[in-house]
Amino acid sequence: MIVKGLLGVLLAVGVSYHFVGPILLNDTPHEVPTLPENNWGPIGAKEDSSIRPFKIDIPKNVIEDLKQKLSGTRNLTPPLENTGWSYGVSGAYLKTIIDYWRNKYDWYKRQELLNKYPQFITQIQGLDIHYIHVKPSKALKNGKPLRVLPLLLVHGWLGSVVEFQKIIPMLTTPRPDADFVFEVIAPSLPGYGFSQGAVRPGLGHAQIAVIFKNLMIRLGFNKFYTQGGDWGSAITSDIAILFPERVLGSHLNMCWVSGPRAMFWQFLGSYFPSFVVDPEHVAKLYPMSKHWSRTMEESGYFHIQATKPDTVGVGLNNAPAGLAAYILEKFSTWTNPDYRFRGDGGLLEKFTLDELLDNVMIYWVTNSITTSVRLYAESFSAENRDKLDHIQSYVPTACAVFPHEILYIPEKIAKLRFKNLTQFNHLPRGGHFAAFEEPKVLADDVWTFVKNLERA
Repeated sequence: MIVKGLLGVLLAVGVSYHFVGPILLNDTPHEVPTLPENNWGPIGAKEDSSIRPFKIDIPKNVIEDLKQKLSGTRNLTPPLENTGWSYGVSGAYLKTIIDYWRNKYDWYKRQELLNKYPQFITQIQGLDIHYIHVKPSKALKNGKPLRVLPLLLVHGWLGSVVEFQKIIPMLTTPRPDADFVFEVIAPSLPGYGFSQGAVRPGLGHAQIAVIFKNLMIRLGFNKFYTQGGDWGSAITSDIAILFPERVLGSHLNMCWVSGPRAMFWQFLGSYFPSFVVDPEHVAKLYPMSKHWSRTMEESGYFHIQATKPDTVGVGLNNAPAGLAAYILEKFSTWTNPDYRFRGDGGLLEKFTLDELLDNVMIYWVTNSITTSVRLYAESFSAENRDKLDHIQSYVPTACAVFPHEILYIPEKIAKLRFKNLTQFNHLPRGGHFAAFEEPKVLADDVWTFVKNLERA
């Protein structure tokens, strides 16, 4: 029986390879579409190419209203016995968070901290885009000027530019073994935080790539490096595909490859793992049923945000406790899946409550959770779905693979899309929010990638 089953598998794989293989394994470069530079702002609004200094300055009545809403939080349902956060955020622990938020969290002190880096707003394609812009702390080495390399740093959903508070100085401070240093530009995605959201449909991650390319040109950078995770990974990959002449190198801490070719190799690897993944990393991808079940468990939010983002936004925009629950649950399970079995969700293993609430506050004080989750609906609309996801990138690329990332793509599959994959590192610790959790680990990987490219 075992022999018959094995022969059946071999026959299925052989037939698939013979008939479907030529299509799936075709490595001919795809034609890159040209995306129009649409105006996403209100019709008739005055064009403004100026760059305006910006500081976060939230009116007191907004904070007073927040505290009033927090004090009116209804009794939270306690979790089932011995379930931790496996059913979602624990009502018992969320009560602790809300008490801290209302009585101990000092927004004005935190606002001052968040204003420590220079911030600006400029209008790109009709939208006011907010960004942090930090120049090197020192651009000299042994009395000689260092080369200053622009680095576009892009966050994802559930995060914000708050994630970069600790990594920015690690990138803008010279290192003794490098003859360059970074100048960091970290924009808020359109519809996130202090960046204006689109007023009409169609602004998916590929279109944001066009906006951010134009932002860099506005700032005088015709060529630049990029780094991104989550949506930031998709957006910076898109920039590399659409504008390869602009990108010196693309560093990703969430390399993603989709399409039939990737699925074919992943399926083949479920029978012959060595075809796809190195032996020491097989458990990160197989058995497929285990990892797909885990993906399904974590992706309920994805479906609702890709279909009815405005509905979910209503409750989150009006209940700070609900907003905190929705956001912080992912900072538990996406940091380490084992944290969902703990009563405190493991939140304080990598973060402080102040840091986590800083990020929640960016969504609350700007009323931007609805416009942020629309990115899912726009990116997975019939028009935008797979617009660039199947197209190869030929820009030098690095994949930083953190052990607790929610999705794992082995190097062999990554090379199906990233044709100039010059660095693929399995890093010692960390999860989805790499810049926030392990800023030094991520910064070191970025420095290594760029040093190798610059020396070459």
